[in-house]
Amino acid sequence: MNKKVSRLRRARKTRAKLAELKAVRLTVYRSNSHIYAQIISGCGARVLAAASTVEKDVRAQVPNGGNKAAAELVGKLIAERAKAAGIETVAFDRAGFLFHGRVKTLAEAAREGGLKF
Repeated sequence: MNKKVSRLRRARKTRAKLAELKAVRLTVYRSNSHIYAQIISGCGARVLAAASTVEKDVRAQVPNGGNKAAAELVGKLIAERAKAAGIETVAFDRAGFLFHGRVKTLAEAAREGGLKF
């Protein structure tokens, strides 16, 4: 198994459990140069809020999207957009990524922004 297959195997187990609970989830995806966050409905069919380092206003504040400062900004932004959509409690779906570095920074910033998970 390579790194990608291992990550997707871990993600599949997590998503199966979250689908069983029908929980609204905060999904995080990171690439080398960007980080993305989405809040997905309990049925898994709709994206209720999204934020990423690809957005024009985020790129104006943080020129490099692949670092912890960018992840913190995206975490605060997704929490703000979730509150605007009326969502306070989510299940954290790290998509098989290890909970450290940029993923952990985004999660902590979302918690500071008012999301509960």
